Amino acid sequence: MYQNLEDCIVDLEKNGHLVRVKEEVDPYLEMAAIHLKVYEAGGPALLFENVKGSKFKAVSNLFGTIERSKFIFRSTWDSVQTVIALRNDPIKALKNPFKHVKTGLAASTALPVKKNKNAPVTMEEISIEDIPSIQHWPMDGGAFITLPQVYTEDPDKPGIMNSNLGMYRVQLNGNDYETNKEIGLHYQIHRGIGVHQAKANKLGKPLKVSIFIGGPPAHTLSSVMPLPEGMSEMTFAGLLAGRRFRYSYIDGYCISNDADFVITGEIRPNDTKPEGPFGDHLGYYSLTHSFPVMKVHKVYAKSNAILPFTVVGRPPQEDTVFGEMIHELTGGAVKQELPGVKEVHAVDAAGVHPLLFAIGSERYTPYQQVKQPTEILTIANKILGTGQLSLAKFLFITAEEDIPLNSHDETAFLKYILERIDLKRDLHFYTNTTMDTLDYSGTGLNQGSKVVIAAYGDKKRELCTDVPDGLKDISKFGNPQLVMPGVVAIEGPEFQNYDLAQKELKELDDTIQAKGPVESCPMIVLCDDSTFMSATDKNFLWATFTRSNPSHDIYGVNSSYENKHWSCETMIIDARIKTHHAPPLVEDPGVEKQIERVFTKGASLEGVNFR
Repeated sequence: MYQNLEDCIVDLEKNGHLVRVKEEVDPYLEMAAIHLKVYEAGGPALLFENVKGSKFKAVSNLFGTIERSKFIFRSTWDSVQTVIALRNDPIKALKNPFKHVKTGLAASTALPVKKNKNAPVTMEEISIEDIPSIQHWPMDGGAFITLPQVYTEDPDKPGIMNSNLGMYRVQLNGNDYETNKEIGLHYQIHRGIGVHQAKANKLGKPLKVSIFIGGPPAHTLSSVMPLPEGMSEMTFAGLLAGRRFRYSYIDGYCISNDADFVITGEIRPNDTKPEGPFGDHLGYYSLTHSFPVMKVHKVYAKSNAILPFTVVGRPPQEDTVFGEMIHELTGGAVKQELPGVKEVHAVDAAGVHPLLFAIGSERYTPYQQVKQPTEILTIANKILGTGQLSLAKFLFITAEEDIPLNSHDETAFLKYILERIDLKRDLHFYTNTTMDTLDYSGTGLNQGSKVVIAAYGDKKRELCTDVPDGLKDISKFGNPQLVMPGVVAIEGPEFQNYDLAQKELKELDDTIQAKGPVESCPMIVLCDDSTFMSATDKNFLWATFTRSNPSHDIYGVNSSYENKHWSCETMIIDARIKTHHAPPLVEDPGVEKQIERVFTKGASLEGVNFR
């Protein structure tokens, strides 16, 4: 059990999970580039001891592998899993009360404890510019804190037990922010902080905000946990840390006594400034948009404070491990919240939010001779109306029969659906709706569409394992490549606009129809580079589902409407890069050359045990 971040770092180093980087490293691009290289190689956590321009150290890749993450929480992991399971299904405790005696002991660490009214004596007042200003990608708008714990309280019911702790990115400088006096907060209005801000706005009052950085790793993980109804992030932080969350109030702001840094300030009604760009978890830059600006009140730091950070980019990245931990801790919760759902998998390779795979149940019409989607259509609506799952664009859903299914085996799962899909029946669109703020494939910020692809029943086709002849030698559309059974990628002309795209896709449709049906290939992906698209499953999942908006980019061979239902014989997804898309993240070759010095013989990262 760690009392602070430094305890964790000492423990990781002692057990071979952390390496110190002693060389001076520039927080502008270099630190992020080193992190990316080490993360990709499955390497250790990194303690940067000499950050250019700052007296404070920084640590990254703490959660870089699931094995290291479980090592960090090894003393509390099992008991926390049990507590969450009982919150989701309290009947378990009633059936066997003595089995869960230890759960009560674990829960004793949950309640936060208020300490003295003054700042902890180990904290000093500093300025925003004293914090290591880490810029991750060349086009980022400035330096960002990527592992903040953003704390707010309900204006109608103040107090820590009605608080929200969330991880929303924090821009420290750049754009129009007044240095040391203003910082940017990026969050979506449906998040907990957004609810609190809406209430504060209604009262005409500023919303007090405290940003905790560092402290026990349990506090960081708590800020991203989707917890059962009624369980606060602060109690979960105590459970996972094995130690009650300790806090004080200064000037009316909540202070985490165990954090390395604390920034306090307020968000005033309707006060926004441009925030971004920022390299995000979809693998592109989220562009500059107006988001709430926080007026800085005070900034505190421990004398030996360490800044934890991660780098956000095309998955997999360190936040992928967050997703794995969350799934392991709360995976059973979805069955309680969404009856009939056996499994929901947000596909990390596609940036998490754009693509969901789900396994439901079919119990409505067991007497029917012809098996087809019924209950799973109802379940699909529940999924797309639930929390962050509502941000999805593509939902592939089916139900188990004789064959056990695993939605995390992504290729096998998609193959199972493509073998059974009836494209005349199984595509269901939601148009002119909301989508993820970070997704630029839609028609505007937060605006786009969704599609449910619900397939169930007997196997209808054998999927092609080579490119069908009907997809070869097509004028303007070349280099067809098999992506996986039943999916072929074809290169098309560079995208210009949607009017021209419709003409191009009509030409492709006519040519394929003239050559004859391609029943064995239910999905064609039109792209800019079919060699890249077909090189790996991860490339296919990323490029296809981050670069398409269902209502605008799904076409079909021999498509038609019947009573407002759209259908086709073969689905074509236009995954070419569009003119309105955000640019993809590209590493700076010069920076890649600069960081070689820390990996050479005699340097800090020489001989690091990469996997």
